[in-house]
Amino acid sequence: MSGWEYAPAPESAAVANLHDRYRMFVDGEFTDGAGTPLTTLNPATGEPLAEVATAAQSDVDTAVRAARRAFERTWGPMPGAERAKYLFRIARLIQERGRELAVLETLDNGKPIKEARDSDIPTAAAHFFHHAGWADKLGYAGYGPEPRPLGVAAGVIPWNFPLLMLAWKIAPALACGNTVVLKPAETTPLSALVFGELCQEAGLPPGVVNVLPGAGDVGAQLVAHPDVDKVAFTGSTAVGKEIQRTLAGTGKKLTLELGGKAANIVFDDAPLDQAVEGVVGGIFFNQGQVCCAGSRLLVQESIAEELLGKLRSRVELLRVGDPLDKNTDVGAINSAEQLARITDLVAAGEAEGATRWSSSCPLPERGFFFSPTVFGDVQQSMRVAREEIFGPVLSVLTFRTPDEAIAKANNTPYGLSAGVWTEKGSRALWAVQRLRAGVVWANTFNRFDPTAPFGGYRESGFGREGGRAGLEAYLDV
Repeated sequence: MSGWEYAPAPESAAVANLHDRYRMFVDGEFTDGAGTPLTTLNPATGEPLAEVATAAQSDVDTAVRAARRAFERTWGPMPGAERAKYLFRIARLIQERGRELAVLETLDNGKPIKEARDSDIPTAAAHFFHHAGWADKLGYAGYGPEPRPLGVAAGVIPWNFPLLMLAWKIAPALACGNTVVLKPAETTPLSALVFGELCQEAGLPPGVVNVLPGAGDVGAQLVAHPDVDKVAFTGSTAVGKEIQRTLAGTGKKLTLELGGKAANIVFDDAPLDQAVEGVVGGIFFNQGQVCCAGSRLLVQESIAEELLGKLRSRVELLRVGDPLDKNTDVGAINSAEQLARITDLVAAGEAEGATRWSSSCPLPERGFFFSPTVFGDVQQSMRVAREEIFGPVLSVLTFRTPDEAIAKANNTPYGLSAGVWTEKGSRALWAVQRLRAGVVWANTFNRFDPTAPFGGYRESGFGREGGRAGLEAYLDV
């Protein structure tokens, strides 16, 4: 099997309908921003993709005014059943233009096309379908008979899942009767701006959704705007803390979904082949650029040698390369800055005495790529065991007893996710009750569903997105 050669199977970049220039989306129209335009790059080549207009403070003011006007005159008073129709239209449009959106996402982000096509885009559509169903049933969600919308919601999203994070923010906000001003990540603004086209095509009233590209200063101005009622942020813990300080005492509602250092625990009775697939998917999906990535593997000592042998054999088969190739398993790192951070932390792991093993898969000569890497002999004091690397790097620790596994898993300031691998349902439930993480998967990893809430606590943030619980953040209850 290792001798197989895969013929290239590239998706066509032309499908993305890439424009030379993109403009911000405010009050139902595309318009030039007063900020300095930015150039978004293709991480797989390092070459420019498009010029993107950015917002200045005056544009933030204009967008928030448009959102307030739409909330008071149109969207807020609209019956839930009518709002649902727009969300259903948007969901169907995402499906109809799914191939285009997937290729655009891959070009702008660097993730493999099969992940954008089979995971990101369908799940984004599913979030709009799910929340469309809630729009006329909010009185039965458990938050009182007549829960009210908050007003203007500000969403600030990261670069690792651009369209999916947009859906996580916009779908529940609209379903609950709020209007939205969204700030996409500086390096991945394109799918959010194309989403503006979908809003126009769906006939969404002007001002209900607004998209302001730009760097961190635009997000800071939006978060601090006095006429914003709710802030939803996904990103780094450091920026999340800044936002919390900014909003302290303002009365604005806030949800934060921040970093993580998830433990993936494999007990001695686990089905090893299944566990290896889960471990590989848990850390190398989206190049490990996932807040809930299973970046710490905790394996019971008695099976460690066998599991690590299987793991290395499996990782050696991963294909790193052109993200548009349908055979590619591991695509490009999103930016040169992120690649430098990964490289620095891996060097720190080696300097501190961890044993590094990296796949021998050849890397492309251009673009931002990093070999899938596994660290053995890891101690809990090492940086690779404590800090979020946000790359295709796995740290392996061992344990002897279940209590030791839980203690090591919880030895982190984060609390976003965890995984448990065992054939015993009782052991899985025992572990789930003791793991300090907002989401725990049993015999699987990185499974997302719009009907299930997602979120963490401690330095992984607070609040939930998705499911009935995720509605509360967008309602005055």
